[in-house]
Amino acid sequence: MAKWGEGDPRWIVEERPDATNVNNWHWTEKNAGPWSKDRLKELLINLKIAQNGIDCNITEVEKLDGEASANNRKGKLIFFYEWDIKLKWEGLLAGSADKIKGEIHIPNLSEENDVSEVDMTVTIKSSGDEAQRVKAFMHSIGKDIIRNQLTEYIRSLKEEFSKGLILPKKGETQIKPDNVSTITSGFNKKVNMEPIVSSPKQVGCKLDTKNIEITETFQCRAQEFYDALTRIEMVTAFTQGHVKLEAEKGGKFTLFGGNISGEFRELVPGKKIVQYWRYKQWPKEHFSEVTFSIEEKDDNTLVTLKQDLVPASEPSCDFALQCLDNSRNNLEKDFCKLSSRRNVQVICD
Repeated sequence: MAKWGEGDPRWIVEERPDATNVNNWHWTEKNAGPWSKDRLKELLINLKIAQNGIDCNITEVEKLDGEASANNRKGKLIFFYEWDIKLKWEGLLAGSADKIKGEIHIPNLSEENDVSEVDMTVTIKSSGDEAQRVKAFMHSIGKDIIRNQLTEYIRSLKEEFSKGLILPKKGETQIKPDNVSTITSGFNKKVNMEPIVSSPKQVGCKLDTKNIEITETFQCRAQEFYDALTRIEMVTAFTQGHVKLEAEKGGKFTLFGGNISGEFRELVPGKKIVQYWRYKQWPKEHFSEVTFSIEEKDDNTLVTLKQDLVPASEPSCDFALQCLDNSRNNLEKDFCKLSSRRNVQVICD
């Protein structure tokens, strides 16, 4: 039996400023739905996304369905939120007067997913090269900026909206919500009381992407390397297979039995090649952008390859990198054969 004046604090009524919810023991819930809708619209509408001559902005939150709540149990703050969001956006390329319009769908912003795992689908209403370039920009840069805004929404939900949920005890005027936890909204799902560690995730055709850069030195002239990727007989030599290739701006190419296809975007003889690359297993109409920067030195040629918008979940398909890395010996061997016939001096390893 407890001594007089002692006992389970759950049943001891303290002198409190409001005389309710002793020790914050009872479950209290605060509807965060209307506040969340206002906050998400504030963070997303008119959001500017601009870089490298591409200027985009979110024009409208077309759809915002879901719910959110903040809860207090035993002095812990627990948050539930689940949103299905559809945004409208516009983009403009520098020097162009034609606006590109599209949508972004975010179907699963919830406490069950880290922001880095939230799915985003970018679509466009236009067609053509400019539209595809702006879409690719929104796929990479745009999605990252939108994720930052979603992170800010979650922070403000936990730190700003939740004020007043934990009531002060006797002698206290304010409780800081240091004990913040998040659990899932399902009854039979795992409870998570630890900080969330994000990890890359790919679902369906909603792409997370990565960029790759690699530098290699080749014992050949800069023009020889350029020719190796733009002349059909040389490309055939190092791929050892049937090749379709039109080395001009807008020209198409197909390599390795159709596994790789794409389009030439920029050609500067002996200096630069920019292509759209597509691996046939990638989601429909998704292309990466590959840039070969070629710099001739005194005794070799330095090649820097940059490949942007590679699907993060398919490391085995980083084909531009594999081409540069794994085909190096074949390229240099074939340079020598072709160069000897053309009477160009090339030093081989």
